[in-house]
Amino acid sequence: QVQLVESGGGSVQAGGSLRLSCAASGYASRRNCMGWFRQAPGKEREGVARINTGSRSTYYADSVKGRFTISQDNAKNTVYLQMNSLKPEDSGMYYCAASAGCWTLSKDAFNYWGQGTQVTVSS
Repeated sequence: QVQLVESGGGSVQAGGSLRLSCAASGYASRRNCMGWFRQAPGKEREGVARINTGSRSTYYADSVKGRFTISQDNAKNTVYLQMNSLKPEDSGMYYCAASAGCWTLSKDAFNYWGQGTQVTVSS
C-alpha cells in the first residue's frame, strides 16, 4: 500500500505563490512516479505535473509551464509543488498521486491518491 498526505494549500491573491507538500509512505516500487493533479468544481480532474522519482525527470501541463515546479526530497519521502505567479484559474483541490510507471499525466494511470488540499486564488 501507499499513503499520501498533502499539505500547504491556502488562499492567495493572484500573482502570489504557494508550496504544496506530499508526504509519501509505503511501497517505494509503487510510487516510482509522483504527480500533482487539480480539480475545480464541475470540472474534470487534470494533471498538473509529474516527476520520476528515480531519474527526477519532470513533465508539466502546458497551463503551468514556467510557473510551477515539481521536486522531491528523498530523505523526507516528500514531493513538492512550488506554484508561482498564481492565477484565479489555478484554484481548485490539489491532489497528490502515485503510480509504479511514469509515462503519462493521465489520472487513470495513477493508483494511489491523497485526500487533497484546497488552493484558492483571488483576483
